[in-house]
Amino acid sequence: MADLEDSVAIPEFSCLLQMDPYLKAYEKDFKRRYELLQKQLFQLEEAEGGFDQFTRSYNTFGVHRLPDNRLFFKEWAPAAEALFLTGDFNGWDKFAHPYTKKEFGKWELILPPKHDKSPAVDHNTKLKVVVHTKEGERLYRISPWAKYVTREEKSVIYDWVHWDPPQPYIQIHPRPKKPTSLRIYEAHVGIASPEGKIASYTNFTNNVLPRIKDLGYNCIQLMAIMEHAYYASFGYQITSFFAASSRYGTPEELKQLLDAAHSMGIVVLLDVVHSHASKNTEDGLNAFDGSDSCFFHSPPRGEHKLWDSRLFNYSSWEVLRFLLSNLRWWMEEYRFDGFRFDGITSMLYHHHGIGSGFSGDYSEYFGLQVDEDSLVYLMLANHILHTLYPDCITVAEDVSGMPALCRGVEEGGLGFDYRLAMAIPDKWIQILKELKDEDWDMGNIVHTLTNRRYGEKCIAYAESHDQALVGDKSLAFWLMDKEMYTNMSSTSPLTPIIDRGLQLHKMIRLLTHALGGEGYLNFIGNEFGHPEWLDFPREGNNQSYHYARRQFNLVAMDHLRYCQLYAFDRDMNRTEDKYGWLAAAPAFISATHQEDKVIVFDRANVLFIFNFHPSKSFQGYRVAVEVPGKYKIKLDSDEAQYGGHGRLDHNTEFFTEAQPFKGRSNSMQVNISFDSSKVIFYSSRNISKK
Repeated sequence: MADLEDSVAIPEFSCLLQMDPYLKAYEKDFKRRYELLQKQLFQLEEAEGGFDQFTRSYNTFGVHRLPDNRLFFKEWAPAAEALFLTGDFNGWDKFAHPYTKKEFGKWELILPPKHDKSPAVDHNTKLKVVVHTKEGERLYRISPWAKYVTREEKSVIYDWVHWDPPQPYIQIHPRPKKPTSLRIYEAHVGIASPEGKIASYTNFTNNVLPRIKDLGYNCIQLMAIMEHAYYASFGYQITSFFAASSRYGTPEELKQLLDAAHSMGIVVLLDVVHSHASKNTEDGLNAFDGSDSCFFHSPPRGEHKLWDSRLFNYSSWEVLRFLLSNLRWWMEEYRFDGFRFDGITSMLYHHHGIGSGFSGDYSEYFGLQVDEDSLVYLMLANHILHTLYPDCITVAEDVSGMPALCRGVEEGGLGFDYRLAMAIPDKWIQILKELKDEDWDMGNIVHTLTNRRYGEKCIAYAESHDQALVGDKSLAFWLMDKEMYTNMSSTSPLTPIIDRGLQLHKMIRLLTHALGGEGYLNFIGNEFGHPEWLDFPREGNNQSYHYARRQFNLVAMDHLRYCQLYAFDRDMNRTEDKYGWLAAAPAFISATHQEDKVIVFDRANVLFIFNFHPSKSFQGYRVAVEVPGKYKIKLDSDEAQYGGHGRLDHNTEFFTEAQPFKGRSNSMQVNISFDSSKVIFYSSRNISKK
């Protein structure tokens, strides 16, 4: 092993230093991380025949039907004294079917077929692992590798159900190519209907997918798919990592959903939670073998105080097997196209980000506070995913701003494709909470939208599920509040609050979309200004589903103004699809005029002009452009169909003058309406699609 470490160099570290020379001071840290990664890969090769084999461990662990219909069971329970299998198949006999102990804490059992040659355990029947501990306890457990778990209506605990359907769903549509401009629709299957109940995979396939396609999103980020016992945890307290949540339907129905999305050219990301796990024991991973560790660190390191959950031991060989195989399972079995990794900040640091303000000082990202076991796990996961699936997309939810998070592993980075620009929604909420709109600081807004690491791609968003949760408010609600219940009908007069709210809702989104990143995200329903927050049924609200739904029916009513916001969101995405600004270099900002409340910038040969002034229009306003030629209005939030006032003539053509202005070679004069109208012009000269 010493030979390997002596020879390890980061192949493309010089590329990272070209991007950010300040990282040179931390070369030792980068080198050590990269060496640890190479050591893991080397050991995988030696011990398991490489990562391809290792990450397919779901083919051997759990339960498998062999070609002759024997059933093979395998578990890892290092602290157990004995293991038995019980279930419907043996009349719940606790001792009839013992596992055989193997080396390294593994246990195996083979069940021969029945007399009629069919498998000993029928499809859709219940099973349990019985764990006998060294202390003489008898525990009932679900296999960590269970592919399907369900819960009876009156029960609190989930049951392991053997899933081996006679006619499995076969996906026929190929995965779409990775989009150059990523436009993400963040969605939750259970709330994706106006009805006060848990909606299904089939409802999503039939009713929501066509809507997402129409809106111009090319990627869906599915939340709360990995099984979680507590619905109100929003899917973040995982109990069964290999099971697609049964509350929305069967595994086959989820496969059908992905197949339908692929047929529409839409890629689907899974919201994957590898940062922590539910503390549940009977239907979770916790204390699976009776010990306080197994998949986790022993307390206190293995407990997250704020989340009340367990923390994985990423240095454990079997934990690596479990988690890396888990990623592979969702890619292979369901054919997801990538992942949004939740809670990365908690993984990267021993302090989990608790009480840490992250000033941006580089010393915060290196040294003893960094948890290198989990950091190397993330490098390994990204390396394996991108090697096996070159079009795979990985997105990191990290609030700390760790440098090189979104640079390739071969440069010394962590290998993510994108990070979520989490400061942007926080900024919008802060502004709406604290300032009157005439007091907005244009420079501060632009700074927040453009303040990102060069060469590391960001997903920009004005609001996600975090801002929609009960206790907070969606942007629409911050802007228009209770008037949304009374004045959203176009049959009643347009009140000043609704008028200003509609205009700002569109402007905030377009500004974020155009300036904030290399990808864009919207949370389900927020595209049309969903009137209410999100609150799952729980004790505190008498188990009500009233707020755990999305009222798509509001868009279908032509007399309500929601359909105007929907139309703008759709046309904003379609305009981006034509000009590709998300895939272009960052914008050139030529004006942030505080007194006029005007922001002007160009990106991808498109000129963006925003007038946030509540009452002041401008005639003959000079704006800077680089490309000379003729410009026309392409998208205008002031159009009547978007709930605007239609004050601009779309037949007007604008011609540039060879008059340098604000750092650009050319300029021209335009009219800008007050009250938050924003306009996009495009050059008629040879603009090809992407």
